Amino acid sequence: MFKKSVITIVAFTFLFATAGVTLALDKGNDRKGKYTYRKVYKACMERGEVDSPKPPISPDVKTQAQWTRTFDKKDFEEFGCKQEWDSLSEEDLMDIYAYLHNHAADSPTPAKCK
Repeated sequence: MFKKSVITIVAFTFLFATAGVTLALDKGNDRKGKYTYRKVYKACMERGEVDSPKPPISPDVKTQAQWTRTFDKKDFEEFGCKQEWDSLSEEDLMDIYAYLHNHAADSPTPAKCK
């Protein structure tokens, strides 16, 4: 009886740990997102649409809820560089979302693009 209980507890622990890792992967990679976000504006500058490779919008200009709404609606007009934003994959968008969301004004670690 005791052995079955231990096996059941270990199985549930493994199940929940695996589910947590899977859910974390769906949210994107914020380090990769920071790189991709900067790369978008560098490409946009090379094309001549903007004067600086520095992204015009820092992560801390919005709250986490505002970033979630922006990416849920896929409304990227305020960012400019429409051609570059339209060419991003869903994975790249999730990475950029993770970066902007994790460093929003109301996050534990707000950040500005440097």
